[in-house]
Amino acid sequence: MNKKVLVAEDEQAIREFIVINLKRAGYETIEAADGLEALEQYENCNGEIAVALLDIIMPNMNGLEVCKKLREKNKVLGIMMLTAKTQEMDKVSGLLNGADDYVTKPFSPSELMARVDAIYRRVAMLQRSTGDEDNSLVQGRFSLNAEKMTFTKNDIPVDLTQVEFQIMNYFFQNQGKTLSRTQILHKVWGESREGEEKIVDVNIRRIRKKIEDEPSVPKHLLTIWGMGYKWVG
Repeated sequence: MNKKVLVAEDEQAIREFIVINLKRAGYETIEAADGLEALEQYENCNGEIAVALLDIIMPNMNGLEVCKKLREKNKVLGIMMLTAKTQEMDKVSGLLNGADDYVTKPFSPSELMARVDAIYRRVAMLQRSTGDEDNSLVQGRFSLNAEKMTFTKNDIPVDLTQVEFQIMNYFFQNQGKTLSRTQILHKVWGESREGEEKIVDVNIRRIRKKIEDEPSVPKHLLTIWGMGYKWVG
């Protein structure tokens, strides 16, 4: 799989810092200085970009809007928002618009690359297909095929991002069991992530909107207060 990463950041010094570290790690970088250029660069690459790093505050279209548009174009694309400590609500907005993760400025090269590598591994894994064999797991009205990255409700495809799919795959493997937010965080985002369980909550909200008949009164993806979440197919 192509290791192309789109870096959309209007501050040149920060963009150059990110690009240098990505290249050292073996990634090919595509740069953009504003939101519109980011979308243009994505289109010019004919869908070959695996991961997009988007600064939230950019001219000519902010990162949140770019994130939303990119997610509409590609459900598997890895998207990470670059945020400031003062942009707490923007982190949640980014996740709700389809981002998979975020990193808070200032960040170290090791932190940045750990996040990018984790997203890239998930994207690469989910884009592999083993052919036409159907190894779907069926639970009630729902079906999940981990090899083809497909999820259906009543035989109708449901568009899940790669992170949402990983969460649902984890639930399917543990139907009827209560999974803590920390367990989900570590399983999907990695063991090194601590104290960021809200990223799990936001993704659960997104998933419920896609799979529940009434997201405000879920019957399948249940909250077990004080413990975590449970999937009932």
